[in-house]
Amino acid sequence: MQQLDDQALVTAAQNGHTLAVGELYDRHQERIFRYVRSRVYDHHLAQDLTGEIFTRMVTSLHQYENSGYPFTAWLYRIARNLIIDHQRRENRYMRVPIEEVYRVSAAGYEPAAIVEKKLNVERVYQALEQIDETQREVIRLRFLAGLSLQEVADTLGKTVGAIKSQQYRGLVALRATFQQ
Repeated sequence: MQQLDDQALVTAAQNGHTLAVGELYDRHQERIFRYVRSRVYDHHLAQDLTGEIFTRMVTSLHQYENSGYPFTAWLYRIARNLIIDHQRRENRYMRVPIEEVYRVSAAGYEPAAIVEKKLNVERVYQALEQIDETQREVIRLRFLAGLSLQEVADTLGKTVGAIKSQQYRGLVALRATFQQ
């Protein structure tokens, strides 16, 4: 399939082109998985939830309408809602070590560097737990899922200015946590 934008792929998928559905999956699966993995501790659960997100995407695609928001905002809303629903069912907060989000190969690293990196990652994780939930969500979407400011704003139903403010406050709060 030629390089189409998301909206063209959605339109093709809504018209029954299964290759377009596959292209949407291929294009967004890795980032959605990273986002889910940053919210749940278990790798297999993250895989299952990611699969469920794309199942919901496929079953709801006929209802998707381009209302000025990018397709990714709609997809990340599905992801957020599914994670929240799962958390409510489990009645606990799911956590994941940040180093698990990106599978970084330790090949070629010195043992001291690996230990230092793990300690730094643990400090970041602990610091994230200490900041406001909205700020934490913005930081996850921006830096773990790799979304743009506009995509985060669309996903959370806020303005870009509000997202910038939450991101700034979150980073300041993280920095303050590190200085303690």
